[in-house]
Amino acid sequence: MDSAFSRLADYEISADPDRLDAERIHLLVSEHTAWGAGRERATQDAILRNSRNYGAYERSTGLQVAYGRVVTDQVTFAWLADVIVDPAHRGRGIGRSLIDAVLEDLAPLNLRRIVLKASEEARPMYERAGWTGPQDPELWMERRQG
Repeated sequence: MDSAFSRLADYEISADPDRLDAERIHLLVSEHTAWGAGRERATQDAILRNSRNYGAYERSTGLQVAYGRVVTDQVTFAWLADVIVDPAHRGRGIGRSLIDAVLEDLAPLNLRRIVLKASEEARPMYERAGWTGPQDPELWMERRQG
């Protein structure tokens, strides 16, 4: 995944599941996001097992500094979720590069739709990358539990 992302001289993006730092991901999601606040470690581990996962790593230390995942049928639809960059590493293009890498990885699937739910803080980054509100939002529904 590094080919298109050499502009991140100090970081690298990887989809290698063996590189994921489950403890660090849990910390980032549960302590630095509103949607994952209080998420239990067992829940996060199940999420890792059942998603396509991506990480950004500091080249010098190997520390995982960002995470994102995709839930997909690998044919028509994908949901990008849980994108988080360590607050100490924000403002360096890591989030944008991670999203670009995810989209590059998904491109061969020719998915018809990739959706995400973005916080107000993250929305400008996604909009600059070409994301828009859903077509026909009045047709979308959700069912929540808990």
